[in-house]
Amino acid sequence: MSTSLNCGPDETARGPWRLEDIRFERLDRPAIADDLFTFRIVATASFIESGSDLYAGNLAEFFAGDAEMCAWLTSAWEPEELQHGAVLRTYVEHAWPDFPWRERFADFLADYSPTCAVTLLERTRAQELAARCIVEMGTSVFYRSLHASTHEAVLRQIAGNIYSDEVRHYKTFYRHFRRYQQRERCSRMSIGRTLLRRLVATRSEDGRTAYRHIWDFRRAGTQDTFERSYASFASDMTDLFRRHLPAKMVTRMILNPLEVPARMADAAARWSAPLYRLWLAAGR
Repeated sequence: MSTSLNCGPDETARGPWRLEDIRFERLDRPAIADDLFTFRIVATASFIESGSDLYAGNLAEFFAGDAEMCAWLTSAWEPEELQHGAVLRTYVEHAWPDFPWRERFADFLADYSPTCAVTLLERTRAQELAARCIVEMGTSVFYRSLHASTHEAVLRQIAGNIYSDEVRHYKTFYRHFRRYQQRERCSRMSIGRTLLRRLVATRSEDGRTAYRHIWDFRRAGTQDTFERSYASFASDMTDLFRRHLPAKMVTRMILNPLEVPARMADAAARWSAPLYRLWLAAGR
């Protein structure tokens, strides 16, 4: 099955980028400073991306002996993921300078680290790579939605850059999945269970942990609780994805590891609402 995702030219034309390329002095702070929904989106993402080295180390250990895979993880995937964290952190610090990013991130990392262990990866390498495809699908949708929804030019540039990276990461994980699947021959049912499990978990684990450490920013004097705040945030995120989620692209990204016949995949892409509604519902 092809890895073509039918991305528009705006998403695929970007080449490599650096943190130094972002002109943070052009950030329209008055337009964003009181937008707490956007703050929560960017801050939670900055925490998760900044902890990518934990997961990268686990993957490198899991794929020990595979020189090609380990070289890509350490020389490309990990540095790019950490650059995502750095650029999002810098944006937070410019747009909301009263948020104590360093201290809150340290608290987040203490909670997040135990959830990043080699023992928690999938049973086989092919299954773990299938799971990684779902994770990269989720992040692609997240940043594409942020890119489409924000009116702040600097954030729009950042989201577009990261989205382009995540689609490329998906394609690389999928290529390695196909390589391992040729050896392991995991059943379509076992791969399907892996995809479904990760599909549900994508919207319910890392983000909740990160949100716990940012939700009370500027909440002094309110009676809100974490649970109510998170439920409201998850609902708002679901609405955001509904408005901007590219259903056909997401369906193809989900179905690629199942290697279903092209005709079936095309039909599913045309009638994809149930698949992505399941994913959206997991975030509520």
